Amino acid sequence: MATNKKINLISSTLKSDFIDSVGVSISNFQFSDIDFSNCFIFPGFCDVHVHFREPGFSYKETIKSGSLASAKGGYTAVCTMPNLNPVPDSVENLKIQKNIIEDSACINVYPYGSITVCQKGEEFSDLDGMAQDVIGFSDDGRGVQSDEMMRRAMIKANALNKPIVAHCEVNELLRGGYIHDGEYAKKHSHRGICSESEWLQIARDIELCKEIGVKYHVCHISTKESVDIIRKAKADGVDITCETGPHYLVMDDSMLQEDGRFKMNPPLRSKEDREALIEGIIDGTIDMIATDHAPHSAEEKSKGLEKSAFGVVGIETAFPIMYTYLVKPGIITLEKLIDLLVINPRKRFGIGLNCDYSIWDLEEEYLIDPKEFLSLGKATPFENWKVNGRCLATVCDGKIVYKK
Repeated sequence: MATNKKINLISSTLKSDFIDSVGVSISNFQFSDIDFSNCFIFPGFCDVHVHFREPGFSYKETIKSGSLASAKGGYTAVCTMPNLNPVPDSVENLKIQKNIIEDSACINVYPYGSITVCQKGEEFSDLDGMAQDVIGFSDDGRGVQSDEMMRRAMIKANALNKPIVAHCEVNELLRGGYIHDGEYAKKHSHRGICSESEWLQIARDIELCKEIGVKYHVCHISTKESVDIIRKAKADGVDITCETGPHYLVMDDSMLQEDGRFKMNPPLRSKEDREALIEGIIDGTIDMIATDHAPHSAEEKSKGLEKSAFGVVGIETAFPIMYTYLVKPGIITLEKLIDLLVINPRKRFGIGLNCDYSIWDLEEEYLIDPKEFLSLGKATPFENWKVNGRCLATVCDGKIVYKK
């Protein structure tokens, strides 16, 4: 049967019972309109870094719209960042978000608890109280500036057997910048964000990890120095993993336009940085691809590079972009991409697979059109990019959660 052939394509990294359960699941559903001879079946993708904006900013995104968009992108598990209102810095505040997830998420949504109260970096959140209900601890959107605060956070997280998931950014080096401090910034008189603002804090945290031994994960790396530092840390035996985003792998600052949909944090870096990230993907320094899906309203993204909000959406375009621009040209294999989107993030964060999968037509070619997104956010730097790969259906926990 053609379906089994497609499943076997990825079976070397998956247990046979998962393969069997997918076969049973497919036979139980009425997918009569899908020609499986032209389809690939992948285990449910896992994104450890998304912003679903609820509670507090539901005009940007909701748990419901974010999870539906994820399902359309082939994702069945996501981890939501804590820059919300209220911030999940206590059991009471976390419960607000958990209740919404239980009521409206169509896929598995795992929240982070914040490291510090209101993410201000001044006093610790209730890490003990939240530990059993969060996937890890992060102040994403802000770097923890105090060395001593990060040291104590690592000690506490290590005792709770939870990872520290770090947005690495040295505030005093930002200097009002909003794009990469490179040729485009100089040519167009923009204020730049230097690479050191990212890698310097990664280097600091690695020294703390050597002292404490905590599970440590670095968010959205974007610089060649970050890749080099993390590669060496892994060789030294540090318990460290990291992610990068699709946009950093296929774009650089030479491709910037005077448009808010090209503004994210960290920014698109140089060609040399992009090439180093690809090398980091190939040699295993970079463990996973995460979208940093960060929706905003149309108004918030309509103010150009300087004044638009930081953040772009990406949960619905991640696989097509990676497949079209990394797999098809032979930069990485399809199985490697599945490792980056499924196997590695689930293993690192202890997220089970269950009977989660998506069905794809990899031959369908189309232009990315934000008007087709299920996410409330439409700002993507990939608008009008030609891609291959259309998700036809997604199944989570044995239920159809998306069908084209």
